[in-house]
Amino acid sequence: MYSRKIKTKLLGQVGLKLCCYDLVLYIDPYLSNYVETQEGSEFKRLVPVRASPSSITDADYVLLTHAHIDHCDPETIIPLSVSSPRCQFVCSRLVGNLLIEWGIEENRLIINSDGVIDISREIKLHTVPSAHPTIVPLPDGGWAAVGYVLEMANKYIIYHAGDTSVDKLLIKHMKAFNGIDVAFMPVNERNYYRDKEGIIGNMTIREAFQMAVDIGVKTFVPTHWDMFESNQVYKEEIELLYKKIKPPFELSFYPEYL
Repeated sequence: MYSRKIKTKLLGQVGLKLCCYDLVLYIDPYLSNYVETQEGSEFKRLVPVRASPSSITDADYVLLTHAHIDHCDPETIIPLSVSSPRCQFVCSRLVGNLLIEWGIEENRLIINSDGVIDISREIKLHTVPSAHPTIVPLPDGGWAAVGYVLEMANKYIIYHAGDTSVDKLLIKHMKAFNGIDVAFMPVNERNYYRDKEGIIGNMTIREAFQMAVDIGVKTFVPTHWDMFESNQVYKEEIELLYKKIKPPFELSFYPEYL
């Protein structure tokens, strides 16, 4: 385990708060009812808002994986940018342009690519592609949807997949890390009926488990299963398959520390 104990808070959907090395990072915080107001009552939150965006004064970085409104919504991002005025936003140019439209200054953006960003002396941030539903390269570098790998000074590695399906290019990127200590990976499968409703799903539970085995994950945290009824996976489904398949990693739903 990581000796300095990284404190975590799951925010629902794929949202995550990480406190480590005196930095506070948020990844895809969805802290509003914006999806319901835009898409209808079938997208009513099943997970309560963990914190009001305007009450978040501790954010050093907000990492955004892509532009979909359950990952990047103005009712979360705009008030958070005001309440945490020193916060910087790591995102693609595609998402960055959206944030500029919302009034966030260009100098607060860190545009990701396929390179490495040193966000502190102790933390390196790697951007990896996400297949949502396919990997889409951007003209100025990087991809339309991404995941993030946080590499700590002592080589402790955390992977946040954002939204993704399984893809051989993604697996190739992830295998280069030679093992992942903790992975936050989506399990809300893509299928015909969700496609029909305009819902872009991700990996099935079985796919996510197998990919986790392929890339050497030690602890698996399922994401994107709990927020909306129309896009839900039951906790019992995940637990049952874990017990039946017996993959060689630990399953953790709500880790407080990593």
